[in-house]
Amino acid sequence: MAGPLIAPLVECVANFSEGRDATTVRAIEDAIASSAGVMVLRAERDVDHNRSVITFAGPPDAVSEGALRGIAVAVERIDLRWHAGVHPRMGAADVVPFVPLEGATLEDCVAIARRTGQEVWKRLGLPVYFYEAAATSPERRLLENCRRGGFENPKIPPDLGGPALHPSAGACIIGARKILIAFNINLQTNQVAIAREIARTIRASSGGMPFVKALGLPLAERGLAQVSMNLTDFEQTPLHEVFDAVQREAASRGVAIAGSEIIGLVPKKALEDAAAHYLKCENFESGLVLENRLERARRRIEKTPALE
Repeated sequence: MAGPLIAPLVECVANFSEGRDATTVRAIEDAIASSAGVMVLRAERDVDHNRSVITFAGPPDAVSEGALRGIAVAVERIDLRWHAGVHPRMGAADVVPFVPLEGATLEDCVAIARRTGQEVWKRLGLPVYFYEAAATSPERRLLENCRRGGFENPKIPPDLGGPALHPSAGACIIGARKILIAFNINLQTNQVAIAREIARTIRASSGGMPFVKALGLPLAERGLAQVSMNLTDFEQTPLHEVFDAVQREAASRGVAIAGSEIIGLVPKKALEDAAAHYLKCENFESGLVLENRLERARRRIEKTPALE
């Protein structure tokens, strides 16, 4: 007997240009959560970046509606004319990617992104860029190309609306992509030039590590400098290899690592691989993890027909 059909599951990792006003961030989170079926998995904000990331998941229609509701509150409450932070930004609701999880494909997420973008323009009058798999042309695929020039001086017009941006909320960059890891390493120095040198050395666009995007940023509140990264394919360029590379580059400049942080959520496999690497665990495979073995056993039981 076949088991019950499982609805597709999609993740959205929405980035908003507000990290200092907790009330505004909470209002955005509540709006997202008000969409029936949405599960808010994590919400975090950063004062230096002046940016928040809200990660949520659910069925495609629920996640699309949750994103729309969150974007609407951001447009209402965030005015980029008064916004300042170390992270690049184009909009109040800056980047809204949809990510396939269980039972969903990247093509499904492209359709969700395009549909959501149309509603953002229709309902809110907010211009929209499409990026990554949802991009309308090759030059718009990279997020940094869409966001070049920022709110004050955009270099390319939006895909929907424009050419001028919304006077206070800018534009929303909506896309579809695979899982990535947002990973920051904080250096025990306030010299941002060192973080920028390291970022330039390790990022793919400068001839460094494949699937790594990196910026050097100041963290004035903490008196540190940060190498802020997106790892777009952690299976090709693992988390631990990136950490080791940054640590080597920092040490060569006489700087220690103050700590690292994950923004949003991280796939379990990335941490398993890092643990196996640093523990020098021989013949490691995911079945050695108790929870993984239990999950496999449960799935086998669920697929076994019941005897009458």
